[in-house]
Amino acid sequence: MKGKNLLSISDLSPGDARRILDSAIGMKQRPRKRALAGRTLALLFEKPSLRTRVSFDVAMNQLGGHTIYLSQAEVGLGTREPIADVARTLSRYVDVIAARTFAHATLESLARHASVPVINALSDREHPCQALADLLTVYEKKGKLEELTLAYIGDGNNVANSLLLACALLGTNFTIASPEGYEVPEDIVRLGRRFAQRSGAEIALFKKPREAAKGADVVYTDVWTSMGQEAEAEKRRKAFAGYKVDARLISLAAKDAIFMHPLPAHHGEEVARGVIDSPRSVVFDQAENRLHVQKAILAQLLRKP
Repeated sequence: MKGKNLLSISDLSPGDARRILDSAIGMKQRPRKRALAGRTLALLFEKPSLRTRVSFDVAMNQLGGHTIYLSQAEVGLGTREPIADVARTLSRYVDVIAARTFAHATLESLARHASVPVINALSDREHPCQALADLLTVYEKKGKLEELTLAYIGDGNNVANSLLLACALLGTNFTIASPEGYEVPEDIVRLGRRFAQRSGAEIALFKKPREAAKGADVVYTDVWTSMGQEAEAEKRRKAFAGYKVDARLISLAAKDAIFMHPLPAHHGEEVARGVIDSPRSVVFDQAENRLHVQKAILAQLLRKP
């Protein structure tokens, strides 16, 4: 992975993904405090964040490097200054860029014009760092990824896209239930099926949450209305009525199934109140693992020859 971009899970081979997870486990147990001494990460964010900003900042600090946070108000990405110029300028100052953008095309333009690696810290198409942290969490709780089933209930959004691809890449079965008009894009499903043919995973698409959750080892959901979609909130609440994850739905999964959510959560909306605080929930383990996975990603991208 050295020197490459991470814009999508599809930028990784199965070996790349496993090395990231193995490295994250190792760093979690034995932090490498000076691995990136003298290196600088630019956090280029069009959207605000809690977990993404803090985990990347702390990750770089723990590896001995330095972080610069740049908000949209400071940079004016694509408005005050062309994306290409921002990419070329930052490449003269920093060693790696993590960008959190509204449009995936913005990330692609940054990567095209930057001479340093660009990491997708979230776009409207994918959230690869989240998906890798999620699978690290599943591995920690289950001891394996193969022969497990992750059931995703809700919007076929950026998190769902990256999870589908990551599961298919690493041999985890993936089921998803979404209402009409809110499914994972067809090109993501096609790509995931290609990965699944090689890994032995299965992908199944449903309309009814009960069908997706039945016998699953992991039940996963995300918000119905993502940042930037606030004008659609009421329409989405109606469309997703019946897609709330509650104790009854989780009871259809395996007896030792775990519950996951990338946060922030709307308690009482996509997830019933109390589920995140229940013994099945590993939500805050997921949040912690963002730190360890991002340390591993940064170390892989910037490792010395």
